[in-house]
Amino acid sequence: MTILKETMDILQDKMKLIEITAQEKLCLVGPVKLPIKQGDFTATFNWYSWLKVDATLSKKEVVASLANSDLAFGQQSSVLVFGDFANEDDALIRMHSICHTGDIFGSQRCDCGYQLHESMKMITEHGCGAIFYLADHEGRGIGLFSKSLAYLLQEDGYDTVEANHALGFEDDTRSYEEAIRVLEALRDKPVTLITNNPKKLSALKSHGLLADHHVPLWGGLTDTNRFYLETKVQKSGHILEEKPTINV
Repeated sequence: MTILKETMDILQDKMKLIEITAQEKLCLVGPVKLPIKQGDFTATFNWYSWLKVDATLSKKEVVASLANSDLAFGQQSSVLVFGDFANEDDALIRMHSICHTGDIFGSQRCDCGYQLHESMKMITEHGCGAIFYLADHEGRGIGLFSKSLAYLLQEDGYDTVEANHALGFEDDTRSYEEAIRVLEALRDKPVTLITNNPKKLSALKSHGLLADHHVPLWGGLTDTNRFYLETKVQKSGHILEEKPTINV
C-alpha cells in the first residue's frame, strides 16, 4: 500500500517509536481528543494507543502495513490521559485490565466496570492522571475465551484463583512492561497508583515504575460479586482499606 505524503504529514508528529529490544519497538499514537460522557460525568481525555512492531520499520512503513495486519482480530492497548501529564508534579494512574464483561456489558460478577469509571472520576477531580487500558490482561491474563470457562467453574463453586489453576493457568499472568515503557515516554516524574493490590504496585516498582504509594479503590460490591471480592482479599493479597457498601 502506498501512503501519501499528505497522510504522513498529518500523522508524523502524532507517532512515536519506543525501542523495546533489538527486534521490537512500540509505536505510540496520540494524543486524540476524546470527550467522555457516563451518566452525569463528562470530561475530555487525551487518548493514546500503541502497537508492537518490528524494530526495522519506520513510521511510514508501520502505517503502510496496517491494512494487511488484521488488527481487528487482536487487541491493542491504549491510555487515557487527563491534564498536563508530562509536567504536573502529582499524577494518579490506573493500570486497568480489560474486562469485556464488566467494562462493556456492566457485569456484576466483578467490580471492573466500577473501578474503570471511578478511576476516571478520581483522575479528573485530582486534575492530572492516566488510565492504561491493557488489552492482553483479560481474566488476569488468561484471555476472554479462557475466562468464560473459568466462569463456568465458578458457577460450580470454584473461586477465581481455583478456576484459573484448574485450567492450567497461574493466578496472575499479567505483564506491565509495555505499559511502563509507554508511561516513561509520556512522563518521567513519579506517579501514584490507583489499586487495592500491593502485588501490582510491587510488580510495577520492580520493572522501574516511579511510584511511592497507592490509593485504594473499593466499591461496587453486590451480592453477585461478594465472593469474588472476598477471594481478592483472602487469596490475592488485596488490602481492604475500607468496608465497601453493597450496591442494590
